[in-house]
Amino acid sequence: MAAEKAEMDALKKECDGLRAQIEAARKAANDTTMSAAANGVAPVGRVQLKLRKTLKGHLAKIYAMHWSADSRQMVSASQDGKLLIWDTFTGNKLVAVPLKSAWVMSVAFAPSGNLVASGGLDNICTVYNIKSASPKTLRELDAHTGYLSCCRFLSDTEILTASGDTTCCLWDLETGKQKIVYTNHIGDCMSLALSPDMNTFISGACDSLAKLWDLREGTCKQTFSGHTSDINAISFFPSGNAIITGSDDCSCKMYDLRADQEVMDYTDTTLNAGVTSLALSNSGRLIFAGYDDFNCHIWDSLKGEKVGVLSGHDNRVSCTGVPADGMGVCTGSWDSFLKLWN
Repeated sequence: MAAEKAEMDALKKECDGLRAQIEAARKAANDTTMSAAANGVAPVGRVQLKLRKTLKGHLAKIYAMHWSADSRQMVSASQDGKLLIWDTFTGNKLVAVPLKSAWVMSVAFAPSGNLVASGGLDNICTVYNIKSASPKTLRELDAHTGYLSCCRFLSDTEILTASGDTTCCLWDLETGKQKIVYTNHIGDCMSLALSPDMNTFISGACDSLAKLWDLREGTCKQTFSGHTSDINAISFFPSGNAIITGSDDCSCKMYDLRADQEVMDYTDTTLNAGVTSLALSNSGRLIFAGYDDFNCHIWDSLKGEKVGVLSGHDNRVSCTGVPADGMGVCTGSWDSFLKLWN
């Protein structure tokens, strides 16, 4: 017993030593601050977006939305037990997909526009073909032992899921089997985002850590700490060199993959609400972050200043999304409405 304890202590010491080495290496790379580096950049000014449309049709809280690659269609998921596909130009509903389980937490549009996927407290990621005469269930991906918090298509044959069982998983849609399971988090996995080159992805979890994964190897490449509560939302910077996270600790952070550390913190002391969702403008200059205070706040990613607010919802903003063409932003809320701004 004593020998085991001694071994444990030695290993703990070794871990602390390695941690100190990593910290020292990070400090060496940290030669300037983001705000100093962005000092010469012209300020964005006040960002005032107009509310262009309110999409009405859901009868209960909206939990998730995702844009189609064509920047025109959009899918939203609500706990009224429906997925709705919208034509955002006209505001019309194109398809309604009835769900077996109303407790939906996530939804995704495939790049092709042929498929949508959703999942939630049923622990299953269900994939639907929306191009058939009536929406057909193509696959039920059933291997997670916790709720499904996020899903994203790589193609019509592969999808990534994040779950409350702390894992993320890559699935083959043709067989309906898991290809790779990504295990390293020690808290419920809440969100994931694919890198622009589709070779890596990032995940945020309730262990307040963000992790970068190699899709093909199935290994965790980098871990980013700094948040003091659950990470609810995560997104890649358009360049693919940095990531933005949003957390229950009321802050968003930017981590740089090359510097392997936090480079910017977006906090407003007067804003005492958790971040539920986030989306970036196409340039990456603006961060649209949905909060529990019923608003979507806009941050200047370079200067770390708040430059605007989208207010109009009567309940928590649960999801935000910018389409591929970058022509606006959509916010979805527990008030059962989606709003389009630009």
